[in-house]
Amino acid sequence: MKAIRLIKTGSPLEEQEIAVPPVGAHDVSIRVMAAGICHSDAHYRGGVSRLKTLPLTLGHEIAGVLESVGREVRGFAAGDRVCLHYLATCGHCHFCRNDTEQFCTTVQMFGKDRDGGYAEFVTAPARSAFRLPDEIAFEQGAILMCSSATSLHALNKARLRSGETVAIYGVGGLGISALQLARISGAAEVFAVDINPRKLELATRFGAISVNALAGDPVEQILELTSGRGVDVALELVGLPQTMRQAVQSLAILGRAALVGLTRDKFEVAPYAELLNKEAEIIGVSDHLASEIPQLLDLASSGKLDLSHGVIRTVPLEAEAINGVLDRLEKFGDDMRVVITP
Repeated sequence: MKAIRLIKTGSPLEEQEIAVPPVGAHDVSIRVMAAGICHSDAHYRGGVSRLKTLPLTLGHEIAGVLESVGREVRGFAAGDRVCLHYLATCGHCHFCRNDTEQFCTTVQMFGKDRDGGYAEFVTAPARSAFRLPDEIAFEQGAILMCSSATSLHALNKARLRSGETVAIYGVGGLGISALQLARISGAAEVFAVDINPRKLELATRFGAISVNALAGDPVEQILELTSGRGVDVALELVGLPQTMRQAVQSLAILGRAALVGLTRDKFEVAPYAELLNKEAEIIGVSDHLASEIPQLLDLASSGKLDLSHGVIRTVPLEAEAINGVLDRLEKFGDDMRVVITP
């Protein structure tokens, strides 16, 4: 089968012909209909996030049709529409039993620890597959599996309550889902922070208050918009020390900053002024949970979570096109979300 793979860190992805992976007794084989291109993939290609084994087929946002199912699989059949939770887990260790499977002792992430969706087929444990409702397009189903799911997990980790205020730093694919999910959860106001006018305009269409970081210090703008109080929850989705610090600085008393963006750099915190004196919190966010996916599928199939504006365009399963998208992601370009359609 055709696959677009990372052969060497820091180099463009390349097309290879590889064997269709075998299907074990508890596995399913998925004909990939859509594979999202995530900013994390640019990090993997560039070496920001290290990969243990190369070559590797990237791609952890996957939706498609079941080609075949293992002999022990129940509840699925060839031809079913599915989307794929991007973690393959054991299901029985301490972390899996306690609904924290991202820390499973044998966890493998598709497109990072094992071959992912930049290919014609992918094989996965049946426990990682979720039935995709007919109302949800494959492209949107793929995006749900990362940007929307991670945004929901971040809001859950931040313990957002109805009536609270939220600042979202970075209005890309995660940000658009995050601001919608915050409003669905009852947020009184959502502030969308970015430097891209196109992204800010889209955020306002979803009911956010735009904060253009090029027009001035976003922390000062948020404090002014909240009468000096700050926000109850801040989500950092960019992965820059500057925006991480701004997320913390924009917190109100008892505020919570949930950090999602990836970086190897450090950022400074003033412990007394920014944390202790407010009893504020900094919360790390790692991936998301399989238990959160059914809620997302319900929200998307009912139309409450609108992903139609999240997919800006599609590209074919070709190395040149995919590398071009990754190049733009590294520069924080205009693309909200790009999906490969093999």
